[in-house]
Amino acid sequence: MTEEYRMKFIQTPLPGVIVIEPDVIRDDRGFFLEAWHLQKFTSNGIPDNFVQDNHSQSSKNTLRGLHYQIQHPQGKLVRVLRGSIFDVVVDLRKGSDTFGKWYGHALSEDKMNSLWCPPGFAHGFLVTSEKADVYYKCSDFYAPEHERTLRWNDETIGIQWPLTDNVEPCISEKDRNGITLKDADVYP
Repeated sequence: MTEEYRMKFIQTPLPGVIVIEPDVIRDDRGFFLEAWHLQKFTSNGIPDNFVQDNHSQSSKNTLRGLHYQIQHPQGKLVRVLRGSIFDVVVDLRKGSDTFGKWYGHALSEDKMNSLWCPPGFAHGFLVTSEKADVYYKCSDFYAPEHERTLRWNDETIGIQWPLTDNVEPCISEKDRNGITLKDADVYP
């Protein structure tokens, strides 16, 4: 008898952004899940052309992003291997009905969920656990000459980051100097 492992592909308010919830099989030995399944993912609108995998580790209240590449745009399939994050995407497709809108979702090692951020969106996350290991597959190669950073706290976007006790996030100089949506290079 062959077991069928299911996955839920949940459409979000931003067209193309998808939350993936795997069927996790747990027993006394631990757990098993399918993290990637070509047929299941492609039939739900997630491409199969991943060319680069990235892994970052960050401490609590670290905020990374909001990053995007104006040329060679990257789709990102994001998953947390340890800890938890608040994962955020911002629609930068100028012709989209949801241009400038954001969506955030909690990803964690406990939920074992993932988020698909398609090309045309800025991406970032805030670490909500003591440490987090974030692993993501990219649909195009990193091209630093085309990388852009959208300001994480742009008031016109209004992202509600779950920062506790009014703590300032730990953020890189590059991310601190991100540009506002009105000055950003965007996708046609």
